[in-house]
Amino acid sequence: MAKKTQATAVNPKDMTIEEKLRALYDLQLVDSRIDRIRTIRGELPLEVQDLEDEIVGMETRVGKMKEELSAIDAEISDRKNTIKDSQALIKKYEQQQANVRNNREFDSLSKEIEYQNLEIQLAEKRIKEHKVKIEMVKKNIEELESKLADRQEDLKHKKGELDDIVSETEKEEKQLLLRSGEFETFIEERYLSAYKRIRSNSFNGLAVVTIERDSCGGCFNKIPPQRQIDIAQRKKILVCEHCGRVIVDDVLATEESDKVTSFIKF
Repeated sequence: MAKKTQATAVNPKDMTIEEKLRALYDLQLVDSRIDRIRTIRGELPLEVQDLEDEIVGMETRVGKMKEELSAIDAEISDRKNTIKDSQALIKKYEQQQANVRNNREFDSLSKEIEYQNLEIQLAEKRIKEHKVKIEMVKKNIEELESKLADRQEDLKHKKGELDDIVSETEKEEKQLLLRSGEFETFIEERYLSAYKRIRSNSFNGLAVVTIERDSCGGCFNKIPPQRQIDIAQRKKILVCEHCGRVIVDDVLATEESDKVTSFIKF
């Protein structure tokens, strides 16, 4: 079939059954390659998107940790102010003790001083706890930012790889689409319609398959020996009795694969 792609006046109805089978298999080879390209191109953006989502999540976590640090710093500042206020009150109460008129007033001020000292101790304890927590959070931020930097570098390379692959596959797909259109001109409308219908209803896009281990290469149901012989004779276009796919013999498939591969990059 490779040579016939150079002609434009071939009437599909004038072609032999074998030529029609070869044309159908050529078309399948090209269309399968297009399918693979689109699958690859469909997966790569998802990989990049997953990486971008992971980075956004990590950036969000870093941001929350930094907000937590700010909140802890504010809490430490409040505790320090509490200590200053308590120290000021202690000084005030001690001055008042010097001028009390009875023991009851002195004892009352002593209790206030004791309470403020407890407030100072509690504030100092909380400050120490907050400082320990700050060190832990800073360590977590440092580790996460290191991982984030690695992911960002991965994303940079992945995007570059994606751009290259997309550019390359788009160019190849364009070439393959032209070839697919050429091959379609060698196929009768009724066969072409059936081919497209089967492809659209197939999960793997296969409408023309080979025999694999005495079975249909599409649905893997067994093919009777006599039918395998009939397929190899190429006197009729035979389809799988179970899935309706056109079946070609291995020899024809190998010959056409070699021809198509010679002028299309696989």
